[in-house]
Amino acid sequence: MFISPMNEITSFSSLFNETQNEVKNIDNFGFGDIFKSAIENVSENENSLQQAQYLLSTGQIDDAHTVPIESSMAQLSVDFLVQLRNKALDSYNELMRISL
Repeated sequence: MFISPMNEITSFSSLFNETQNEVKNIDNFGFGDIFKSAIENVSENENSLQQAQYLLSTGQIDDAHTVPIESSMAQLSVDFLVQLRNKALDSYNELMRISL
């Protein structure tokens, strides 16, 4: 029986560098890009929900739990978009209240 040697443990500094790179990629998004991404997410989730409902109604899907999961995902994405809009409007109203 052959025992394979242990692999080298990655250092925490490399994990920290990877995390910093991910944060830098997020910083490249603009305000409009965030809304565009949220709207695309809602559209994709609605399309996948409609597809799952179609497959269930035609009997082409074996697991009935897929439709409620897709429905929950679609509802959560819409709720997120509404909350994002509300926060943007609150921020705008707060900026308008600032007197120069």
